[in-house]
Amino acid sequence: MKILMVLTSHDKLGDTGKKTGFWLEEFAAPYYVFKDAGAQVTVASPHGGQPPLDPKSDDPSAQTDATRRFKDDHAAQAVLASTHKLQDVSAADFDAVFYPGGHGPLWDLAEDSHSIALIETTLAAGKPVAAVCHAPGVLRHVKSPDGKPLVQGKSVTGFTNTEEAAVELTKVVPFLVEDMLKENGGNYSKAGDWQPYVVTDGRLITGQNPASSAPAAEALLKMLG
Repeated sequence: MKILMVLTSHDKLGDTGKKTGFWLEEFAAPYYVFKDAGAQVTVASPHGGQPPLDPKSDDPSAQTDATRRFKDDHAAQAVLASTHKLQDVSAADFDAVFYPGGHGPLWDLAEDSHSIALIETTLAAGKPVAAVCHAPGVLRHVKSPDGKPLVQGKSVTGFTNTEEAAVELTKVVPFLVEDMLKENGGNYSKAGDWQPYVVTDGRLITGQNPASSAPAAEALLKMLG
């Protein structure tokens, strides 16, 4: 199994002067789900190299078994430090694509033509795509073969408006994931805030929040059989 993980390269949290990036748990937990299942994992980002880590995801309060394992895993840190440039990877080389969240993707990956094409090509080839937390935002401009929004009529989830309000970034983000999915015609559903929740529709897998990252990765593995 060859799985591509796509991370953000964006590190500015709007005009707040604060940093953002990818959320550590949402990378680490799926990474180990895949590695422990014997998958070959490749990591890419728009700029390549070391992607920016959301400093809040490095707080002691945000640590999990997966993030602690990552902190002790020099091989995994080396993989993360040398991500491929997104424009240099081909959907044809992978069996599936997984997008971890963090707020960063709302600024770069949601608008990135290479990311949009990667998702469209992967799904058109009958291969699964998974996105968790803020990463369903990367589906914003993705189209189905008929030219309609990919999520139109599909069952999806993603970071909720109430979760965004809880972290006090409703007015900072370029768009709200829940609102965007609904506006694009998605059949959006959610569990309680911060509860694990994963939705699968065809080859598309979406997870609601950080707690959903490992379950979303497991759903992807199950699909790869």
